[in-house]
Amino acid sequence: MNARKLFAEFLGTAFLLIGVVGSGIMAQTLSDGNIALALLANAIATGCMLYAIITTLGPVSGAHFNPAVTLAFALRGEHPWRAVAPYMIVQIAGGIIGVWATHIMFDQSILQSSTTMHRTGGAQWFSEIIATLGLLFVIFGGIRHRPDAVPPLVGLYITGAYWYTSSTSFANPAVTIARGFSDTFAGIYPGHIAMFIVMQIIAVLIGHVVLNWLFAETDD
Repeated sequence: MNARKLFAEFLGTAFLLIGVVGSGIMAQTLSDGNIALALLANAIATGCMLYAIITTLGPVSGAHFNPAVTLAFALRGEHPWRAVAPYMIVQIAGGIIGVWATHIMFDQSILQSSTTMHRTGGAQWFSEIIATLGLLFVIFGGIRHRPDAVPPLVGLYITGAYWYTSSTSFANPAVTIARGFSDTFAGIYPGHIAMFIVMQIIAVLIGHVVLNWLFAETDD
């Protein structure tokens, strides 16, 4: 397995979590209790970070930064199965390291466990299916029609999905796991992580059928 690809996935996912958690801490600190303003700042910063890391690291590793995306590419035959587990491992590790690095930057305890309890229930689980399916939709639609537009498409999609999904669009198992290690604005209670990941995987399976048909290279 190419070490540069693995490091790119590790680094990109770490920066993604720095963007998510760091902007969440800063937004909550500066918004004076205005949750809507904090979420807006969090969404914009995350979208900007995604644009940056996908643009710079895409040519190196494909810029997955997301086990669900890696699985989706593998199901399509566009990512070798032998590389799936290594990609997922470094994505998860990178996400956790990114969270810890953010805690250091904001002078917080490095080791934390989220106590955020409201990210659960049928509505939010369904929301994660929609959020993840939408992410795959813009990725594979972009690759099919406008490959150069994938970075802004993903950044803009996640920025919007923070607002139109009840779960605030985790759409990423590595992000979901890592956010369990931060008792901050972006956190998720560890006991609620598993169902989010199950829903994300369900979305990958749905997307494999629907999106492969929708974006087929030949018309039927």
